[in-house]
Amino acid sequence: MARTLFPLGEKTKHDTREVARDCQLKTADKEESMEICFVPDNDYGGFLEKANLAHQHRGEIVDLRGQVLGSHDGIEFYTIGQRKGLGISAPKPLYVVALDAVANRVVVGDDSALARERFEVDRCNWIAYDAPPATLEATVQIRYHHPGTPATITPLPGGRASIVLHTPQRAVTPGQAAVFYDGDTVLGGGWIR
Repeated sequence: MARTLFPLGEKTKHDTREVARDCQLKTADKEESMEICFVPDNDYGGFLEKANLAHQHRGEIVDLRGQVLGSHDGIEFYTIGQRKGLGISAPKPLYVVALDAVANRVVVGDDSALARERFEVDRCNWIAYDAPPATLEATVQIRYHHPGTPATITPLPGGRASIVLHTPQRAVTPGQAAVFYDGDTVLGGGWIR
């Protein structure tokens, strides 16, 4: 960190927007977004299709018992925790709780089915250690804007780690980064399996 150079130096977001206005850049007053910047209309499915990264292929939407509730056009167009756009109706809200790629199924359940206490990560990067300890206690952040939660982390062979959250968390999503902290210090992280 001591050798890190930030291109905007000490400028605040407000200062940076003023510079952009002075340069007459159209992004000077652009609305802020927490979404993916290269998908400006938030149509992820359309982006995946246009970029030839996914194609529509029918499959079933099932509940936790395996009962078919509807159909989908490809599991790639869904994410864990998603509620909108499922195209099914139920007496209470349903959320995507799992994506079964082998069976080409989107599994849905109520909000309580989203809670997870355990998960694994792979492709770990241990920033604070040459070799991590056998187990460690840390705060784990499971997605952008997640406040973090205490957890016990056990490094595993092959660049993996087992995470046991002290309090179950909602929508632990495969493919998202999990980052391990000790206060403001990043200990490491990996990709949720």
